[in-house]
Amino acid sequence: MTDGLEPEPAAAADLFGEHIAKGRQFTEALARHGEERGLVGPLELPRLWTRHVLNSALVAPLLRPGRVGDVGSGAGLPGLVLGIMRPDVSFVLIEPMERRVAWLERQVDELGLANVEVVRARAEEAKLKGALDQVTARAVSALRTLIPITAPLLRPGGELVLMKGAGVDGEIGAAEKAIRKYKVHDAEVLVLGEGVVSEVTRVFRATVG
Repeated sequence: MTDGLEPEPAAAADLFGEHIAKGRQFTEALARHGEERGLVGPLELPRLWTRHVLNSALVAPLLRPGRVGDVGSGAGLPGLVLGIMRPDVSFVLIEPMERRVAWLERQVDELGLANVEVVRARAEEAKLKGALDQVTARAVSALRTLIPITAPLLRPGGELVLMKGAGVDGEIGAAEKAIRKYKVHDAEVLVLGEGVVSEVTRVFRATVG
């Protein structure tokens, strides 16, 4: 195990199921190279599984077979984690920074993820082949900024599945203008992982158009 890396929590094998070997491979690679590549901060190794990997893994059951975009994929959280867990879903990881794109492409290759492609672009400038069925994002920006760059990527009736922090209710209030403009409806906040992991995951889920 990489020095300083949080021991694998018991919940990891349950969440990843048959894909746990690739989950471990990705987490080890992120622990080895994440700080030097500017993917995770120096204090994150002791909570890498809990705060980052399992935090992302909890979103997997919310996804449907189809095309899912991960905006600002960065270290691959949640995009690579979800790509590992849901081989029945096609993922497009959208990331503007060249060194992060190189990391994502290397991990896709090393993990053998035939269901994942990486696109180097800002979300608002991404030239995708067709609209997406769902879009996710983690730790990118507040909803009032995030909705205008994610909603246009979706087909009519597509779904936002955005990972947010404890202040998400306040973000919803501040995003009322964007919610109206982009015809965002049936919005809800889901709290995932209670009783399973030590840090729950909050997701803003809504339909667009």
